[in-house]
Amino acid sequence: MPDRLTVALESTGKKVFASALEWPGWSRAGKGPEAAVESLLAYAPRYAPVALAAGLAFGDSFDADVVEQLEGGSGTEFGIPSRPTAADGRPVNAAEAGRLAAIVASAWATFDAISAAAPAELRKGPRGGGRDRDRIVGHVNEADWYYAREMGIRVPAPKNREDTEALRAQMLELLRRPSDGSPLADRKWPARYAARRIAWHALDHAWEIEDRSE
Repeated sequence: MPDRLTVALESTGKKVFASALEWPGWSRAGKGPEAAVESLLAYAPRYAPVALAAGLAFGDSFDADVVEQLEGGSGTEFGIPSRPTAADGRPVNAAEAGRLAAIVASAWATFDAISAAAPAELRKGPRGGGRDRDRIVGHVNEADWYYAREMGIRVPAPKNREDTEALRAQMLELLRRPSDGSPLADRKWPARYAARRIAWHALDHAWEIEDRSE
């Protein structure tokens, strides 16, 4: 029997994101709600190794249950699941905090492994667009620095691999803390959304690199 997958939809007139609420990073987009959910379910085999590497059991099949629908904005239109859901505001106990951090760490490890194995020059899109590997890696690392600031972590921008690892360690340490569901550092992101956004960004670009590798 398929496992129940609770899903939130974030919609604009042109794009819809479907996000698995209990599985940070598992978010996909489509031109409408049905297409977004279909894309989300199609990515289950690609997400499974991330969950398993985090030490979590992961089902063989899923039935999507849309439990929340949000109006998206310019971020959604641009291609980012950018709106925290009501479910993201739930309290996080110690066990769940550890689970969220483990998934984020696994998403980063997946990105690192895929980018390390990829060629420096990636296949271009039909119009010749798309960043090459090193620019994508730089973009993901820079974005994590901005994400850390949204979590209340303020450090100089990473300049090397050692700095990146140190920043990630601080972010994971914060995600491992229980939370009452309030936005971190009195900003906008609750812990659940922070985990969801960080893991999505790493995996989205990991899969991009994988798809564009020769």
